[in-house]
Amino acid sequence: MSFSDYLPVYRKNLVLAVPVILAQIGQVTVNLADNIMVGHVGTTELAAASFAINVFHVGMLFGLGITYGLTPLVGQAFSSRGKVNVGSWLKNGLVVHLVASLLLCAVMSSVVFFMDRMGQSKEVVQMAIPYFLIQVSSLFPLLLFFSVKQFFEGIGNTKMAMIITIVANLVNVGLNYLLIYGKLGFPALGLNGAGYATLISRIIMPIIFVFMIVQKPHFKAYLQAARKSVVESAKIKRIISIGLPIGLQLVIEVLAFSLGAIMLGWISKEAIAGHQVAIGMASMTYLISFGLASATTIRVSHAFGEHSGNELKHTIFASLHIVIAFMSLMGILFVIFRNHLPLLFTTDPAVIEVAAGLLIVGAFFQIFDGTQVVLLGALRGMADVRVPMFMAFFSYIVVSLPISYLLAFVFHFGYSGVWIGFVFGLLTAAVLFGFRLNYQLRKFEQQKS
Repeated sequence: MSFSDYLPVYRKNLVLAVPVILAQIGQVTVNLADNIMVGHVGTTELAAASFAINVFHVGMLFGLGITYGLTPLVGQAFSSRGKVNVGSWLKNGLVVHLVASLLLCAVMSSVVFFMDRMGQSKEVVQMAIPYFLIQVSSLFPLLLFFSVKQFFEGIGNTKMAMIITIVANLVNVGLNYLLIYGKLGFPALGLNGAGYATLISRIIMPIIFVFMIVQKPHFKAYLQAARKSVVESAKIKRIISIGLPIGLQLVIEVLAFSLGAIMLGWISKEAIAGHQVAIGMASMTYLISFGLASATTIRVSHAFGEHSGNELKHTIFASLHIVIAFMSLMGILFVIFRNHLPLLFTTDPAVIEVAAGLLIVGAFFQIFDGTQVVLLGALRGMADVRVPMFMAFFSYIVVSLPISYLLAFVFHFGYSGVWIGFVFGLLTAAVLFGFRLNYQLRKFEQQKS
């Protein structure tokens, strides 16, 4: 296909992707605002936030991954135009996700007993523990929101979640200002103030979602179908069989980055604070790519359900074109402005130096990161999640972490060595996911014929 032939495919992908991307940008903007506001309180507070969030993200992303498993199942059912069947997936998904959130909250709360054994300084751990527990308490409403969000993305609606996320993010930023610094008569809670702002904003997200759904008869029909449907063990098992590998894959990836952050804490608190600054900016570009990958999952699941091979392949290649061009541009900007961007977060010269150095390395893994997440999104749309989970384990645990440790502490590359390990892990993942997707496309064509 020529470029002009791909233009309508780009448009279809971006129509779904843009609302997800805007929601992701909004979320990352809040995370950046948290880091900026906390960073201006002090370097120790910023290091504590980085430590707590990196530990929390392991459990949070496992939970979110379980909810992501609902999207391809709903998408494939939606292509058959059966509201009753689609509504049944909503009910069974909610059951799975609510139970999972309660179990996760219990397990993650116990992590505080081990946080002082992770090689961080005593002052960082003392500040991190209460902030971490506040974050854990926000997990239940967050997963409830994402459960409904993934359902509606499965039927092709990405705008509702975008609106809710942006509203909640504005609430979060406003509460950050009031609770971190103690404005308008509120107490100055510092780092914990950022945690309470996040908790409140996450509580209102599912509430707004339900309110929006009941106002629209077309969407309300899915709720009515879900209410009338029954909990089915077969669908529960299917949701778990798709969601669990996705959750584990996300844990594997974030665990590699979290353990990398812990390694940086072994070097110095300035190293981990600089990592938090640089990873905050890299997260912005990643989550935009993740938004495109989410749109790819939706469109691939619809094409897969309709047995449309051409639509399937064109959707995937169009998303790859977009993400490679975008991530290449972002990498160039990271290098050009590496000494200026960290000034948004801190005035500590040591932290700025670390962040600037990491942004150079980050420019290289941008392309691999964007490629692997889009390929993974395509595989999820085809409900292929088990083998990619093992590929992720090999890429991030077997390849990335040992290289990070060797380069940082054996070959004395320091903090840059940790991030170079990330580059190798992401490159390996992109190559392996590419091979797996090629195999699945050939298999799909053979089944059609």
